[in-house]
Amino acid sequence: MRTFDRVAAALGCARTTLSVLAAATVVAAGVSTSGAALAQDKQIKIGVIYDLTGPLAAGGSYAGYLGTKYAIDMINERGGVEGYKIVPIYADAQSKAEVAINETERLLNQEKVDMIMGVFSSAHCVPMAQKVDQANKFMWANICVASSVFKDKNLKNVFRAQVHSDQFGEASCRFLAENAKSKLGKEVKDLKVAIIYEDGPYGAGVASGNEATCKELGMQIALKEGYAATSPDLSPLVTKLRRARPDAILHTGYNPDITLFLRQAKEQGLKWSALIGHGAGYGQFDKLYATFKDDANLIYNVDPVAAQLLDPKTLAPGLGDVTKEMVKRYVAETKADQIPPHVSMGFNQAWIFFTDVLPRAIKKHGGISPDALRQASLETDIPVGGTIQGYGVKFFPAGHKMAGQNERSSPVVMQYNDKDTYIVWPAAIKTKDAVLPLPKGHTYAK
Repeated sequence: MRTFDRVAAALGCARTTLSVLAAATVVAAGVSTSGAALAQDKQIKIGVIYDLTGPLAAGGSYAGYLGTKYAIDMINERGGVEGYKIVPIYADAQSKAEVAINETERLLNQEKVDMIMGVFSSAHCVPMAQKVDQANKFMWANICVASSVFKDKNLKNVFRAQVHSDQFGEASCRFLAENAKSKLGKEVKDLKVAIIYEDGPYGAGVASGNEATCKELGMQIALKEGYAATSPDLSPLVTKLRRARPDAILHTGYNPDITLFLRQAKEQGLKWSALIGHGAGYGQFDKLYATFKDDANLIYNVDPVAAQLLDPKTLAPGLGDVTKEMVKRYVAETKADQIPPHVSMGFNQAWIFFTDVLPRAIKKHGGISPDALRQASLETDIPVGGTIQGYGVKFFPAGHKMAGQNERSSPVVMQYNDKDTYIVWPAAIKTKDAVLPLPKGHTYAK
């Protein structure tokens, strides 16, 4: 049974068994700050790297940073982990790969951090992961999704509970296949899709997953084309799409290039039945809506689910309260109407580490060394429903082509409409039927 099918089936049932993670979250997030009893002589220094400035900040990185920060604050408020206080040292990658690498080296060699956490961009994540592993240090990746971070790298001390890009590409194709006949009135073999993507590790990875799965399902690939995320003009790509006349466009990009694409698509009269994005800029719908208003409605997005959209009854006891506290802090700080999935991603990965991996490293493996953290990570066994985003956690072991990647991760397909976000796939946890194709009167409707 495919990962998606297992997750969909399992998430439809209430949880009766607590995982280690769930047990750690029974104390609600709003706990008393009597955690001041924290042993101040024990610390774990964590270098947390995100893009706090530059174009990637608004594309989801800053939201992921806030989610990670809330998790660290909440853990410290409840007394730390086994007597250790979490001491974060935040660094700004400035939306530049070379800065991310330099900051990694600074944190490891000058700040002497015990580990690296965070990372939004896959273009940063790929070289950072290799550098940390070569230095025999430990890295916990929160948001970057490119499968190429791990595929055939056999990394020893790098782990990611997050979804990977091959799964993104698979999800959008399967969603279309399952709705082709009932919604679009077409057999799967008659469905035409176009795959467009920023040509970095992130976009290329998702596009590869799109192509492989859509072909496997028998769809027609009308166009597959990459472009530089910094491109000042995407009108030639829009012209090619108009000629190809796809039913659905599968797009992977960041905020600036997505904005440029939508603007030039409107100017040139490009039409479609469905536009399916894959995280990053498509996870920041509030920003797209602020720019395009109703023209942005009914866009799809493939992402790990925003935790607040899940029914707490499908999760282990206590996790619903944790999600509420995360949302409360984000809204209080940002005054935002929309809570993007990146908040949950940053928070969830950190929470998994602090409530499952780190306690076991300290108690069972003697401390916070890279070796102790690696052994504790490999022993993680969280069932589906045991994290605030629904999926479970079990890492592929050394020797596997995806060693260090969570084998139980799974994304969902969401659809936006005004200020609301709905889960439309997989069927077992959907909160609303997909609007497909775009209704007449919509700017981009065929």
